[in-house]
Amino acid sequence: MSTTPAVEELAGLSATTLLRFATAGSVDDGKSTLVGRLLHDSKSVLVDQLEAVEVASRSRGAAEPDLALLTDGLRAEREQGITIDVAYRYFATPRRRFILADTPGHVQYTRNMVTGASTADLAVVLVDARNGVIEQTRRHAAVAALLRVPHVVLAVNKMDLVGYEETVFARIAEEFTAYAGELGVPEITAIPISALAGDNVVEPSANMDWYGGPTVLEHLETVPVSHDLTGCHARLPVQYVIRPQTAEHPDYRGYAGQIAAGTFRVGESVTVLPSGRTSKVAGIDLLGTPVDVAWTPQSVTLLLEDDIDVSRGDLIVPSHDAPATSQDIEATVCHVADTPLTVGQRVLLKHTTRTVKAIVKEIPSRLTLDDLSQHPSPGQLVANDIGRVKVRLAEALAIDTYADSRRTGSFLLIDPADGTTLAAGMAGESFATAEATTSVEDEDGWDF
Repeated sequence: MSTTPAVEELAGLSATTLLRFATAGSVDDGKSTLVGRLLHDSKSVLVDQLEAVEVASRSRGAAEPDLALLTDGLRAEREQGITIDVAYRYFATPRRRFILADTPGHVQYTRNMVTGASTADLAVVLVDARNGVIEQTRRHAAVAALLRVPHVVLAVNKMDLVGYEETVFARIAEEFTAYAGELGVPEITAIPISALAGDNVVEPSANMDWYGGPTVLEHLETVPVSHDLTGCHARLPVQYVIRPQTAEHPDYRGYAGQIAAGTFRVGESVTVLPSGRTSKVAGIDLLGTPVDVAWTPQSVTLLLEDDIDVSRGDLIVPSHDAPATSQDIEATVCHVADTPLTVGQRVLLKHTTRTVKAIVKEIPSRLTLDDLSQHPSPGQLVANDIGRVKVRLAEALAIDTYADSRRTGSFLLIDPADGTTLAAGMAGESFATAEATTSVEDEDGWDF
């Protein structure tokens, strides 16, 4: 089939290397300054942005531009000198494109790191060289490991305040590497930096000739993006059913959505879950143009050979690679709400484009970050807690394990009363049978 210039351009962008990374660290470790330095020294700041930062810095009596203001955009952030919300920045160098998420460091906003790191290929964890590894550092390492971020950079910041001492850096790097290794972080790279002075951020430092590794930017440009989602289990969550019913296309019925993982091809046998109905891909529309093949993260419309019932929230998968469906989910969750999550609580579970009623049946354990031990049967999870939960669903869902797919193995628990997000979940192996069971509801529709 022929392709349009728009389709060819999209295919070219998909082939271009893109790195998503997140920064994390405790309060005043210098995350926003690092990001600002990274943007400034890589020539990724517009002239008017830099002028605005210079004006704001002079109004505070600062002789030099406060590069942290490039990312701390909220008024409350500038007043308090801390990061509150996740700040996203997009920039590029000749070698790679980047999407950066600058996440908060205060313990109150640890949950925001879950948002920023959930799609990250790499996490930069900052440590103040004067303070070393603290509880919040361990918390961020645990979140990165839990979210299966494949690459972690330990940036030991403010080396200028400890006289650029190699022994200080070596001690912190050894402690963090041992801790992160116990968590299962697959790759850790330690870099000594001074974000304020620019040492080892974009250019090598003349003050640390004992360090022979890469700068932060050099590592970001060269780290392999090892997770190729096109080779993963193919999954298309249906977001919208398209039926134009025009004279030109009287029988058109397409199922639109963003491919979460893998590749779909015309003629391939597929199964629609949770119903289990099967068909074949009759066509694929990409930007209004028919194509033979489509892959993640493209947004497409699939046409099927058979006229079967497919609705928003259904999952289209290859028939030979269909996940099991179940009403029982066991998972690890990061609790992000101010109100506790308790046993017996009624919640909504949002998985891809589908939302179902659920009940928290059990909270088997809570992770203790100090020694990585499991505290059994805590009874509830409070804000920033990480723990295991068992959830019973009102209807069966097809959820992959998070180890197999970060996109289709994750979910949210939501308060049905006001829509507040309660927890971000990473599904493990189902503790019930893989077969869907019959839903039994009480008169309120909540006991399953």
